[in-house]
Amino acid sequence: MNDGPAFDAAVRRLTLALDALEAAVERRREADRSEDGLAEQLQAHGNDRARLAADLDAASARARQLETANRAVASRIDSVMGTIRAAIAADEP
Repeated sequence: MNDGPAFDAAVRRLTLALDALEAAVERRREADRSEDGLAEQLQAHGNDRARLAADLDAASARARQLETANRAVASRIDSVMGTIRAAIAADEP
């Protein structure tokens, strides 16, 4: 009960459909792998960003400490210079 050409054509169409389905499945697998890779990269970038933000916060805090110390030293130098000027002025006739 083989209809010959019609049966062969149906088998060819089925084979082509199965090949197309297999190709689509493979493309989907590749897309999933690519998506996983992008997710890993995004996670790594997030970790880097967090680390850099922490480093920036620490550097900013250190800069504020150095500014405060600089102001204190400048104030002491001004005070000492005033004392020296006063001593020199007192010794002059």
